[in-house]
Formats: sequence, structure tokens, C-alpha cells
Amino acid sequence: AVSRAMAGSDMVVHFAAESHVDRSITEPAVFLKTNVIGTHTLLEAAREHQVKRFHHVSTDEVYGSLKFDDTELFHELRPHQPNSPYAASKSGSDMLVRAYWHTFQLSTTISNTSNNYGAYQFPEKLIPLMILNALHNRPLPVYGDGKNIRDWIHVTDHCRAIDLIIHQGQPGETYCVGGDSERQNIEVVRDILQLLNKPESLITYVKDRPGHDQRYAIDSSKIKRELGFTHTYNWTTGLAETVKWYQGHADWWRPLLNEEYQKYYQKIYEQR
Repeated sequence: AVSRAMAGSDMVVHFAAESHVDRSITEPAVFLKTNVIGTHTLLEAAREHQVKRFHHVSTDEVYGSLKFDDTELFHELRPHQPNSPYAASKSGSDMLVRAYWHTFQLSTTISNTSNNYGAYQFPEKLIPLMILNALHNRPLPVYGDGKNIRDWIHVTDHCRAIDLIIHQGQPGETYCVGGDSERQNIEVVRDILQLLNKPESLITYVKDRPGHDQRYAIDSSKIKRELGFTHTYNWTTGLAETVKWYQGHADWWRPLLNEEYQKYYQKIYEQR
């Protein structure tokens, strides 16, 4: 099926992945099947059809964790040190893409990005989950003390970066794409509550995620210097736009909040 779909294509952008760390802890085999074996399936089809460019979308989580009090940032030459089954599966897929460039001369590029946010994000992710829980006056579960730090990039800026890479990036290269917007998880939650005029009493601290990475932060200097990448969104305007989108698109997210979904997440929180 993949081979038939790819026939006649000159470019493939591989966005597909199992991407939620929580589920990788409870169901790691699913992540290996999709992220590693699935990527191999795509690479083989791209090689069969002599695709001119294969771009692989990956994550900053392959680089491991930074310390809270460190000024270091993730960069393209940093060794992979994945700490979750999700991150390990994405690291494995990155290595496969690299191998197909070096072994088979398949024209590939890789981007490792920070946390995305914006419209149409599935409610299992932090920002949409907090928005929807707040809209329903439900508890907002925050892992540990909420001080884990993530770098956030608006999905539109991320896609603009990918567009630059597939048209101007050099084959065989990796590009780190960050948002220059580090925030503690608890700061993100409080910003959402403020935008929705909801009380902080909705915040509920839950047992921390196993192996929870402390901090992610990306050095985007390579893609800025070589390809001219710039951001069009800052955190304040991007988050406000995202919250407004979820407020106005219940027709999209309401069908996703079924009983099975709620039971699944209740089980996760109880386990934590």
C-alpha cells in the first residue's frame, strides 16, 4: 500500500509517528512498530521509487535531558541519549534515515524539533488537554512539581522550517528547529488558566512520570544561519490564538472526548 501511494512522488515528508511519551511507557511495542518498522517501510518504498528527497520529522527528545541550571542547548552534533521508549523509537528511526543516506545514497534530511502546539493537536498532548479540561472545569493534572522545562514552537513555524529544509536543505543533513521559548510545565498551565479566566485551584499535582526528563532546549542557529529561518509566532500570541481556536472548534474535539478516552487517562493518572 505504501509503495502504491508513493509511486510517482518526487518528495516525501515523513510526519507519521506514535508520539505521546505516556503511552510509550505503557505500550512500547506499538511505538517500535510504527516509528522504527514504519520508517523502514517508507524508506524502502522511497528507495524503490527513487524519490528525490525524503524528509524525516523527528524530536528533540532523542538528545536526552538537560539540567535545570545548565546553559547548554540541544544541537545537531549532540549524541543521542533517549530516556523513554518514545524517544528511543524516534532515535532508531533517525539512525535508519541516516543509514539510507550513507548506504544507499537516498537523498534524506532530518529535523529535530521542540514541543509543538497549535490548532488540531490531539487532546492527549499537554496544551490541548489542559485547555479542554479547564473548559469543562475538570482537574488539570500536572506531573511532579510542574517545574520540568520544555521549549515550545508553534506548529505553523515548525512547518515553515520543514518547507525551508525540503527546498533548500542539504541532503544528508540534520537541522534542529526550536521555538526559543522555554517554559516550565506549570507556567504553561497557569498561562492557559489565565487566558480562560479559570482558577488555579483546578491544578492537581499527580505522581511524576517515570524517567521524566528535566529540560529540553534547542539551538536553532544552524537553520537560521544556513536557511534563513525566523519565527512568526511568540509564546503570548501563539498560545492565545491556540486557546481561542479550541474554544471555537468543539465540533472537532468533542467526538474525541468519548468515554473510552476518559477511562484511559483516568487509568494513567491512577498509575502515576
